Amino acid sequence: MELQTAQEKVDKWIKEHGVRYFDELTNMAQLTEEVGEVARIIVRRYGEQSEKESDKSKDLGEELADVLFVVLCLANQTGVDLQEAFDKKLDIKAERDHDRHHSNQKLK
Repeated sequence: MELQTAQEKVDKWIKEHGVRYFDELTNMAQLTEEVGEVARIIVRRYGEQSEKESDKSKDLGEELADVLFVVLCLANQTGVDLQEAFDKKLDIKAERDHDRHHSNQKLK
């Protein structure tokens, strides 16, 4: 799915199921909360912390989708075309980092 389509789907969902977008600061706090939930799963499942029994049923994909949903909300309410921004960022990274990672001895 293209990011523009995802933005449109989120906007439609907000209009059909929500009352309105939360304000930008609320969404920023919500994004931070959702990223924290992703971090909790990663650090306990793939990191050095032990995973609590209550965390074993947490779905990483679902938590990542929560992050994406809030990012799409923020893009919509601030007028950002994420497809355009993402494509531009990939071009920048491709040019800037083309040889950078290949010559990084830490990655070998």
